[in-house]
Amino acid sequence: MSADLRAFADPLGPRGRRRTQVASLVGLAVLVGLVVVAVLRLDAQGQLDKQDWEQILSADGFELLLRGLAQTLKVAAVAVFLSVSVGILMAFGRLSRHAPLRWLFGTYVELFRALPSLLLILIMFFGVGLGQFASIVVGLSLYNSAVMAEIVRAGILSLPRGQTEAALAVGLRHQQAQRYVVLPQAVSRMLPSIVAQGVVVLKDTSYGFAIGFEELLRKGQIAGQVTGDLLQCLVVVAVMYIAVCFSLSQLARWLEGRQRRRYGRLPVLVGPSSTAAPLV
Repeated sequence: MSADLRAFADPLGPRGRRRTQVASLVGLAVLVGLVVVAVLRLDAQGQLDKQDWEQILSADGFELLLRGLAQTLKVAAVAVFLSVSVGILMAFGRLSRHAPLRWLFGTYVELFRALPSLLLILIMFFGVGLGQFASIVVGLSLYNSAVMAEIVRAGILSLPRGQTEAALAVGLRHQQAQRYVVLPQAVSRMLPSIVAQGVVVLKDTSYGFAIGFEELLRKGQIAGQVTGDLLQCLVVVAVMYIAVCFSLSQLARWLEGRQRRRYGRLPVLVGPSSTAAPLV
């Protein structure tokens, strides 16, 4: 049992470990059984016939999906960049010395964290009149910048106050201390959380389906309509999503392990009710 869990409960004894192992095996057996039942039902309906998979797995079919994946990655990359950039600004704003600034940036964070990404995308497209690509990027960036702000703020608050004091002692101005000392360390500490949130952004690009943007999911639907094998196309799309998201998740875990070895216990996300001394 990890040190974090030991703070809330005693380690499991032999009987508790046996019960946990039995419960895990039962859960695994149930999951395998469900998969087997699903495969048998699909086979009975003829969904696993070879000819139903040939077109989507052909060079032309796979190329169509790869073009959709390229659009998905493009949207995700731009949205993550904007989310992190704006999130850093919002994080420092929430920790400002000036109450009006703290209120203003806090309102931004709480407002856009409370709104679904899909709703923001629809507002940008049908209300503001942006193009498909811009609507998805702006909608995702508004929501995820608010989340990134809290992630970065948690990283800032996790740093010892002596970091800023030491920077000021060597002659740096307050803004320089925040830019060159506090921010790099905060982002470094919270990098695993930032990458994990990037996985969320990547999956949320599928909301572009609602406004006809031809990202990966939309390309899969188009391929299914052309070939008449919608289920097979969506299964291949799901596998592609799993492959990309799993790779990013593994990167986040590797970064988390690296950061734990470097800093020890990583900071948790600081909620909106937390109080802290202003930084800027």
